Amino acid sequence: MFRWILAACMVLSTTLSAQINVLAFSGSLRDDSVNKKLVLEAANFARQLGANVTVINLKDYPMPYYDQDLEDREGLPPKAREFRNLLIQNQIVIIASPEYNGSISGVLKNALDWASRDDQANPSREGFKGKKFLLLSASPGRGGGTRGLVHLRAVIENIGGTVLATQVSVPNAYDAFNDQGQLKDAQLRMQLQQSVKTALGQ
Repeated sequence: MFRWILAACMVLSTTLSAQINVLAFSGSLRDDSVNKKLVLEAANFARQLGANVTVINLKDYPMPYYDQDLEDREGLPPKAREFRNLLIQNQIVIIASPEYNGSISGVLKNALDWASRDDQANPSREGFKGKKFLLLSASPGRGGGTRGLVHLRAVIENIGGTVLATQVSVPNAYDAFNDQGQLKDAQLRMQLQQSVKTALGQ
């Protein structure tokens, strides 16, 4: 009887997780980016836990620099609209952010700036309010990119997103992944898996 109840609970848990839509992307455009590897690792964990995961590459969403004159004249650029709609459609967003000069990448900040606008050229929180954001970082330095995450957290919270307290930073990142793109350090992998599990409410 106990085994039957346990099995039923596991099935229910998987079903509930499958209803959760997760968007995952890196703030780096580089093809061999360690942050792309990190976000793919997180996305794989989310899939294993039953979530519906969409992984995108910001290189596929080229956007002009945010310019209010351009916005007033033409509205949201097509790729900015697509990116914003993805944020709206997902309940959880996983971002792996590189650290550029102690902050976040320009391409990531620009994408978030555009996503915080609507088609009427007004501020909009629709892509952020009610969403949970899991922030990750990987860096060749010993700090693991944590300084950039401070700024990223501030930006997302300012535009209405809920940033999870748990975050994962990977130092010495050029040596942190194996040939399959998985974290070599078992403790870091466990920390990442637990952070994803927490984001999914499990």
